[in-house]
Amino acid sequence: MNSKSDNTKQNKPWYNLILHLHPRKIKPYTLNFTLTFGLGGMAALCVVIQVFTGLLLKFHYVPTPEGAYDSIININNSLLFGKLAHNIHHWSAVLLLWITFLHMLRVLFTGAYRKPRHATWIFGIVLLILVFLSNFTGYLLPWDQLSYWAVTVATSLLQYIPLIGSGAKEALLGGNEVASATLTNFFNLHTGIIPLLMIVLMSYHFWRIRRAGGVILPETEKETPMVDTQPNLVARELVVALVLVAFILVFSILFDAPLRERANPSFSPNPAKAPWYFMGLQELLMHFHPLFTVVVFPITILLAGCWLPYIKLTDTNQGIWFLSEKGKRACIYASIAGFVFTILFILFSEYLPDPEALLPSVTGLITTGLIPFLIVIGTIYYFMKYLQDKFSLNRSEYIQSIVIIMVISYTVLSITGILFRGKGMDLIWPWLL
Repeated sequence: MNSKSDNTKQNKPWYNLILHLHPRKIKPYTLNFTLTFGLGGMAALCVVIQVFTGLLLKFHYVPTPEGAYDSIININNSLLFGKLAHNIHHWSAVLLLWITFLHMLRVLFTGAYRKPRHATWIFGIVLLILVFLSNFTGYLLPWDQLSYWAVTVATSLLQYIPLIGSGAKEALLGGNEVASATLTNFFNLHTGIIPLLMIVLMSYHFWRIRRAGGVILPETEKETPMVDTQPNLVARELVVALVLVAFILVFSILFDAPLRERANPSFSPNPAKAPWYFMGLQELLMHFHPLFTVVVFPITILLAGCWLPYIKLTDTNQGIWFLSEKGKRACIYASIAGFVFTILFILFSEYLPDPEALLPSVTGLITTGLIPFLIVIGTIYYFMKYLQDKFSLNRSEYIQSIVIIMVISYTVLSITGILFRGKGMDLIWPWLL
């Protein structure tokens, strides 16, 4: 009887589609929502929402400086459910960025980046970069004051890259400043090239996950009996998808996508800030030489992320959040340290005398670059030495503690730039105003 029912079910197209995405049977442990929080599936659903709403908006959007802003106003005010489609597209893009980033952290903190999943991890990094670029290129399209000057500030960072920076900036902008050619470039990237790359890489990413056996499992769970994917996993995924769609819909009804006055290249707001996800870099630029902010730090983090799966590890802790109890405690210490040290660094850098004024004969690359860089590296080194002595961390736990410090530090830098920088990018204290 069961065999006949299975055969009938396998002949249905929807069931064949499920088997393309999932194995026929899975371990019960992978059904625990707290293992993955459904982040990978939610990211994929956000991409689908982005593509669908983006196509709707594209029918009415005019990618020229003269028509872009007016077309957004027309979409919001004249089209049936136009404002809702615009809001959904905007907020799902923001949510996609958060979910993708959290998904990468989940993979790291459960040890799922190791071989044989190393290629999946690296392609995940590439997908995260594409999500950033998709958000950034779409940021300019409303052509209002907020988007125009945010993109102007963000792209100005490119000029600090040695040798290729000026050329890269000019190629991206289509000239020396944000103008009509920039809007055309960003529109084509946002609606054509980047989505195509994302869909191709996502397909390969899913295939790699399926080939590796699905979600990572602890060693103790690998011998447990398996259960059917349908309905055990599929039903849970459907519930998560419905909750996510409902959340985006309600949020988009309550909160409109930001839209300021029409872009005015002759009038720069004070302060002019980069998009929120680049505010950490803009804040870092207040304290470090541009070469370190734009080149050294990003490239170091990117290379370290790609090298991570190839580090020789001796433990077998996988499929467990933070890998062990001491790993959890070390991450709590690392979170506190990242928060406190970053705030102290910002305050010292803001209120101590300018190093270039104290050492006028020394190049700024040393006073605002190498010296603070060594101070930061030294602080992290000695704190990690303290953690190592206190908890006897293995290499995996050591790595995730460093990642926690970097994530918390960048978060503090971003919040500082968004909330505590006023006119002239001076440090302000809102609650005292």
